[in-house]
Formats: sequence, C-alpha cells, structure tokens
Amino acid sequence: MNDNAWIDAHRQGQSDQLLSDAGVFIVNEGNFMSGNATLSFYDKATGKTSNNLFYSTNGLPLGDVGESMSILDSLGYIAINNSGKIYVINTETGKYSGKITGLTSPRYIHFVSKQKAYVTDLYASAITIFNPVTFQVTGNIPTPGHASTEQMVQIGHTLYVTCWSADNTILKIDTENDSVTGEIKVGTQPKSMVKDKNNQLWVLCDGSFGGTTSGGQAELQQVNPETGQIEKSFALNSDNIASDLTINAARDTLCFINNDVWQMPVTASQLPAAPVLKNPGTIYYSLGVDPDNSDIYVSDAIDYLQRGLVYRLTAKGVPVDTLKTGIIPGFFCFKQ
Repeated sequence: MNDNAWIDAHRQGQSDQLLSDAGVFIVNEGNFMSGNATLSFYDKATGKTSNNLFYSTNGLPLGDVGESMSILDSLGYIAINNSGKIYVINTETGKYSGKITGLTSPRYIHFVSKQKAYVTDLYASAITIFNPVTFQVTGNIPTPGHASTEQMVQIGHTLYVTCWSADNTILKIDTENDSVTGEIKVGTQPKSMVKDKNNQLWVLCDGSFGGTTSGGQAELQQVNPETGQIEKSFALNSDNIASDLTINAARDTLCFINNDVWQMPVTASQLPAAPVLKNPGTIYYSLGVDPDNSDIYVSDAIDYLQRGLVYRLTAKGVPVDTLKTGIIPGFFCFKQ
C-alpha cells in the first residue's frame, strides 16, 4: 500500500484536530535504523503536548531519524535523515500534504522564496534544490570536497552554509544563480550558525565531538560575512557536547549547549561566568529559543532509549513547564 492509500484508509471517519497558532513542533529523532522517529506538538497557552502526531493523524510512521522541520506559510517540511525524504504536513491539522524524495540524507531546509528551497545533506556532496509548491526536486548545487553540509543563514542574496564532518568551512552560495561563490575558513567542524542584529554570523564549531576529526577545539566564533574574517573566538569545553547555537528574539543574545545551557550577549568580550541552566548530570541534547518571547526550550535525551523530556524556561532561566516527548527530542520548530 502506498502512502496515500495508507493515509486515506486511516482517515476514514476522522475529524480534523486544529493545532494552536501558539505552538511548537518537536521533531523526535528516534533511534538510528529503528524507524521510530515521531513528531510532537506543544501548545504554549494550555501546556498540552500531543505526541506521535504524524502517525495519529495520518496512520503513517514518520521514518528513520527525524532531523529538522521548517515552515513556509501553512505547510511544515520535516526532513527524515536516514529515510532520505521530506514529509510535508499542514501545520493547522498535522495532515499529510505530500513528500519530497530522491534525497540522500537530508538535514536542514531553507526557503529562498515561495518557489525555491534548499536542503543540505550529510553525505551527498551537494545541496538539493526543490520547489516547495510542487514538491519536486529541480536541481542541485555541487559542493565537491565538502561531503557534509548543515545549517544555512541568508544575508541578502548570499547563503552561508556550514560544512560539518571533518571540515572547517562555511560555503558562500549565490541564491540567484545557485552556485558556490566562495568559502570562509573557521574552526573545526562548524555545525550550528545564526545571524545577529548587526548581520554578523556566529558559528559554533564542535571540535571533534561526534564527528571524524580528532583533537579539534570546540569554539564559538563571530564571523564578518563581508570580509570573511573571524572577529571573535571563544574556546569551549571540548570534553562536553558543544551544540545548538540559537539566538533570542531581539537577535542580541546567543544561547547554546556546552554540557550546561549558556547565554551570551553578542557584544561580550568573554564567556559568561555561569550558565543559565546547570546540567544536573543528564543529557541536554537540543535547544530552541522562541522567536516571539525568547523562552528557552531544552531537550533531555535521558538515555537515548526512553521517551525524552523538554524543559521550558523564560529568557532569564525561570522554569515554566516540563513536557514528555518521543525518543531523542532533537529539533524545535515554532509556529509564528
């Protein structure tokens, strides 16, 4: 049975369940090769969490390793890494709207326009171009010598892309002609990246953690996108996970994981003396900051086998809520 037939059979007799406009989608990775990725939805106003949303709405498993999710208008695009596809849902109902296939190992999605989107890839040595309206792949941007492309930030017509595994490069891509025009060298294994209020890039390089490079230093770096120069560099603890660089609503304060959860103004000349959230001995796995009110969402993978937790805090670190999700909550996508 194909996806559409499976979904039609499941939906018979079902009524639509509307999802709040004030909510957060949580992509739960699941375990590699287990096909148990799931999607949760958290209603910020009521505190209600709907788990296993994709399956309960569509009767279809999400797939193998849920990586990320991005929203364009009323559609949400969910990258399923090891399944090599992107599922598309209606963000008001959670219903299946289509899928994008022919991908190797999709990671993150960036919308250049309403008719063009890019998706990075862990293994393809190329960035795939697809049409968000037709769900068709329309081309690719070769990235020879850079097998692993990750997060994307656009400034003007230039897209900046981190190259992660065993790499130290940010690629520059012309979004008008879909070509690589240059590169910026940064620290070891640049992964997450944000743009601040001054159009400066901030990149978190995880060093050797989780990749194939040995002996690299974990660093937080400020990069001038016009000159390609590293303006600031802060050494992080390379013995712990350094990941998930995010930024607040005003785009003047960074937030990231380095075992604990840290906040730092973009004007800072040194790392903060204390974290905003101390790690009690668990696994802080992923981080999201609400683009509306700067609330902090931190996931706890616990042991990578049981269902995870998410802690919601105010921007000042005051606890608001704790919710239970699926296995390995790995990505937050905020409805706006």
